[in-house]
Amino acid sequence: MLPTPGPDRRDLAGGWRAAVADDDLRRAYHAADFDDSAWDPITVPGHWRSTPAFADSDGPVLQRRRFDAPPPAPDRRAWLTFDGVFYQGDVWLDGAYVGDTEGYFVPHTFEVTEQLRDRSQHALAVEATCSPEGDPTAKRNLTGVFQHGDCLDPAWNPGGIWRPVHLTETGPVRIARLRVLCREATADRAVVAFRATLDSDAPRAVCVRTELGALDHEITQPLAAGTNDLEWTVTVPRPALWWPRALGEPVLHDVSVTVRLEGEDESAAAGRAAAPPTTPAVSDVRRLRTGLRVVRMRRWVWSVNGERLFLKGANQGPTRMALGEATPADVGADVDWALGAGLDLLRVHAHVARPELYDAADERGLLLWQDMPLQWAYARGVRRQAARQAREAVDLLGHHPSIAVWCGHNEPMATDTAAFTQGDPVEMRRVVRRAARGQQLPNWNRTVLDASIRRSLEKADGTRPVVAHSGVLPHLPRLDGTDSHLYFGWYWRHERDLAGFARALPRMVRFVSEFGAQAVPSRDDTGEGAAFCQPERWPDLDWARLREHHNLQKARFDRYVPPADYATFDDWRDATQRYQAELIRRHVEVLRRIKYRPTGGFAQFCLADGHPGVTWSVLDHERRPKLGYEALRAACQPVIVTADRLPAHVAPGQALGLDVHAVSDLRDPVDAARVTARLCWPGGEHVWRWTGDLPADSCVRVGTLQAVVPEAEGPLVLDLELHLPAGEVVTNRYEASIDAA
Repeated sequence: MLPTPGPDRRDLAGGWRAAVADDDLRRAYHAADFDDSAWDPITVPGHWRSTPAFADSDGPVLQRRRFDAPPPAPDRRAWLTFDGVFYQGDVWLDGAYVGDTEGYFVPHTFEVTEQLRDRSQHALAVEATCSPEGDPTAKRNLTGVFQHGDCLDPAWNPGGIWRPVHLTETGPVRIARLRVLCREATADRAVVAFRATLDSDAPRAVCVRTELGALDHEITQPLAAGTNDLEWTVTVPRPALWWPRALGEPVLHDVSVTVRLEGEDESAAAGRAAAPPTTPAVSDVRRLRTGLRVVRMRRWVWSVNGERLFLKGANQGPTRMALGEATPADVGADVDWALGAGLDLLRVHAHVARPELYDAADERGLLLWQDMPLQWAYARGVRRQAARQAREAVDLLGHHPSIAVWCGHNEPMATDTAAFTQGDPVEMRRVVRRAARGQQLPNWNRTVLDASIRRSLEKADGTRPVVAHSGVLPHLPRLDGTDSHLYFGWYWRHERDLAGFARALPRMVRFVSEFGAQAVPSRDDTGEGAAFCQPERWPDLDWARLREHHNLQKARFDRYVPPADYATFDDWRDATQRYQAELIRRHVEVLRRIKYRPTGGFAQFCLADGHPGVTWSVLDHERRPKLGYEALRAACQPVIVTADRLPAHVAPGQALGLDVHAVSDLRDPVDAARVTARLCWPGGEHVWRWTGDLPADSCVRVGTLQAVVPEAEGPLVLDLELHLPAGEVVTNRYEASIDAA
């Protein structure tokens, strides 16, 4: 049973007014008697650009709210908390400066006990700043994809008080920080490590009580005035473990940490006469839910609680570009879409998401790869702030069992996205050469900044793997590298080239965390969906607007799915979706065929859009599936049957030798599975059949299909069927064209 009472809380939503900052307003706006009646109303929590008066503003924006609050009791302390400000904030209360914030996902708390005792009517004033990044190769705001990405509108500014603001009260001792990490988990026992920072108004002794499920644990601790760091562990015998969905049940446990004042009972603390003290007074309480599990990674192969797991995943950007406006239902639905595609993993791509994402992943058994909000290149001055925010991320999210890995920085290179979107061949070659140098030679972002972030994450959380940076090639001196971003069929060469690349450079496919191709979203019966493309203008779309605000990379489409080849917009849109679907399915099949030899998994780029765009997503901003979603789902079934791909074009008399494989992610073996391969052409067919056992968590070469292309002209089709004992039939199809001489 969770202890009561918890700290009092009052939300300060509603009643906010705002104005764009200027020098005159800055000097006066924070005064308690400042007249803000002419200012525009603004929604808090929210983003200032969602308010029409600030729709085009880059800020800073001044925001004020008046509120009444009774003074705290003599033995109580009052606290003002901002759960999230994009990206920096300066806070004033009743004309007095309270403090500043930096880090959009980091909660900031300030003591306001004396201010609330001075008066009952108050004026809260905040200057929120989210400066545009003038130099994308030397950014200073740690906002990740929100201010430099290729799946959101580059003109967007996320600035604002995007998470709740609230007042709370505690007793004389407050739990300022609480970090909860599962250090060990087996069938026999689990060990959970706790680290708390306690803020005490004076020297005193406290009792810290921890409840984890049905287990109680207490320690008595003397405190000095000010902040005190305290560490302890709780051992749970014969625990119910948390498992990802593919391995078991995601069991969660309620946790509470209560600080009680030694030598003072509850009634005395409330200022009332009391009998001799029996139960110490509650000063503060923190509650959360966690799961008992351990995650390991060795050579890019993951295990959970000692069980090996091939990770099938996708990247996920912000659920909504205006993240503060995403609802819990929106966030939970994305987790359900991932599970519906058969995925084990979501990579939270270059941002920290809303808290509901982590709760939903915990509850549904979905693993998360958690990026820090860093993408591409940053200025030298951000190193200490990045390391601090890494520690804050562990404090905020470390108790979530779904988080399987931390990643410090996505693609830590100075990337010129314009060269990729506009397709100038000369500029492309220059960018490629610069990227290659950046990958191989030491540089400040990859070598210094990322090393600091990694050390900070490893020191704060020794229970999870830490990846310093994503998408880094093997480089000198150790030639180790990290995960790979392999955009065959989009930025490089042909989509069929992945299989040969994997054979030639197996180190490069240990974990492929990005691949894919853009596709135009569908339209529904109301004409929404792709309506932002203005299809009625076909073929003269506003390509510049679509590039600048909706991410469309026309130069890449011109190479792979040329708009000029299609008479109507609908024909072209459908072709882009077919191309994306084929690329995704075949890439996943290649990677699953080499599971553990050496590939530990993959993450397709990406699951769903956060705003209207032509992107790599398989779900558009309204969560309408593209053909790529079904292709991803088909390729991620627990059991699949695959073959070497037929060449796109074959000639009569050409000899074919195609290996057939069956891949199973099931935890139990499949006995007496049957595979049928049928090669068909106009006027004929040939059939092969095999029967055998399919071990658990395996990839098995079923046999080799050998044939000579017949004297015919037209389609050559290879159909595969895998019959499972329970009656389920898994199918696959490959197609080629027979071109007569």
